[in-house]
Amino acid sequence: MFLPFLSEGAQADPTDFPPVQKALREPNGLLAVGGDLSLPRLLAAYERGIFPWYSADDPILWWAPDPRTVFTPSRFHLSRSLAKWRRQGQYRITVDQAFAEVVAGCAAPRSDQDGTWIVPELFDAFLRVFHAGYGHSVEVWQGDQLAGGLFGARFGRAAFGESMFSRAPNASKCALAAILLDQVWGPIDFLDCQFSTEHLLSLGAQEWSRSRFMQRLNLAMHGI
Repeated sequence: MFLPFLSEGAQADPTDFPPVQKALREPNGLLAVGGDLSLPRLLAAYERGIFPWYSADDPILWWAPDPRTVFTPSRFHLSRSLAKWRRQGQYRITVDQAFAEVVAGCAAPRSDQDGTWIVPELFDAFLRVFHAGYGHSVEVWQGDQLAGGLFGARFGRAAFGESMFSRAPNASKCALAAILLDQVWGPIDFLDCQFSTEHLLSLGAQEWSRSRFMQRLNLAMHGI
């Protein structure tokens, strides 16, 4: 297995990623190793459909899987129970009011997972994306308590969902609905969810080939 090693530091070219077509088939989408999590590097990665994902003991790993899992507003599955939940106003929804708290909620330990991929360096990196104006969050409140949320980034009409969490029934689904149906992050063509899960597919997520995803990304990045 050969993977390009990206340089890091002040002299590194943040756009120095290999073409996504060079990503490995196994593990699916692994593209490169190393580099850094500087803001220019992360913005260049988003533009190219590449994302970092690794564990605490790993080097920085960069991915571009095939297929790619996405939500489009028209295909989001709004169940009758969720629609009723939204009509009843069970939760209060805000946007970009508690970004760090949402990231912390997503990084918190979960019963079905060992550890978290949102290591401290990635936590700080996402904060830089937020403070630069590209990162966004949706907060779902039950009274004055944060019941759930979702965070990610938006460029043009392309949105990227990094992670979501729920501490109360339907909280993360309400966050998804706010982005896709209420367009609380602004008009978007799709929300990238990276890898597929049964839960995402049950909510209407689709699997696009990498080539289709890149075509749609290039258009959405420029608002076309």
